[in-house]
Amino acid sequence: MPDVVNTQQSQAWNGPEGSHWARNQDRWNAVNEGFNEPLLDAAGITGGHRVLDLGCGSGQTTRLAAVRAPQGHALGLDLSGPMLAAARARVEREGIANASFAQGDAQVYPFEAGAFDVAVSRFGVMFFADPVAAFGNVGRALRPGGRLAFVCPADAALNGWVVAMASLRGFLPVGDFGRPGLPGMFSLAAPDRIREVLAASGFTGISINQAQAYGTWGHGAEDAAEFLLGTGPGHHLMEQADPAARAQARRILTDHLRAQQAADGTVRLRSTSWLVTANRPADPSDRL
Repeated sequence: MPDVVNTQQSQAWNGPEGSHWARNQDRWNAVNEGFNEPLLDAAGITGGHRVLDLGCGSGQTTRLAAVRAPQGHALGLDLSGPMLAAARARVEREGIANASFAQGDAQVYPFEAGAFDVAVSRFGVMFFADPVAAFGNVGRALRPGGRLAFVCPADAALNGWVVAMASLRGFLPVGDFGRPGLPGMFSLAAPDRIREVLAASGFTGISINQAQAYGTWGHGAEDAAEFLLGTGPGHHLMEQADPAARAQARRILTDHLRAQQAADGTVRLRSTSWLVTANRPADPSDRL
């Protein structure tokens, strides 16, 4: 794998977090799939486009991009070896010949200049150690006039899974989880921060719109609670609590999710995100 400067995230996504996502790729896709069409429509992928998928995980958006560009190619980039192994196995099973994957850090990955027409990401751009450097590197990988489109979480209070985890205050050390601007999932929750980062990275024509979708987190409240507590944030919080607090937290979370359970048993929670588009200037003089 090429050089990695985002070492903390590399360790996480090549450890328990990455393995959890790889094992549960279909469940994570069920959580996030409501954003697929809005993202790819905003990216305008078609025909012979060369597409870069940032933080591609197990590759669902890479596969969908490849299908939209049958004469083109989609490259998925991610830090996680376990998720990329799952992604490669999936494209082979599905016979998608114009999708491939690479392991690396978008902040320093040695992209060929102007190699892509479009860069996309579904919840993969919030974890950069240096977002300006990362988006700047991605911008150089786009052709002049190339397009960037991504989705990232908006305010934590507008995301049902965060509200569910917040119900555990008093039993688990939830603390500042979900606060905008902190490194991680909500680092780009503030639109002004998104504009600041993209402008500093050389992008123009920045557009930020709210998008909402309901994702399936489980079949039954108990199942959804176990899944949430097995995620990276849930696992981290549970590790810091004593056995009695963990048991109580599991009961509280299950009760909270039971109130969200539909008649067919599914637990569907609303996610609210920013759908962001921007362009690499066609002419260097167009930079902000």
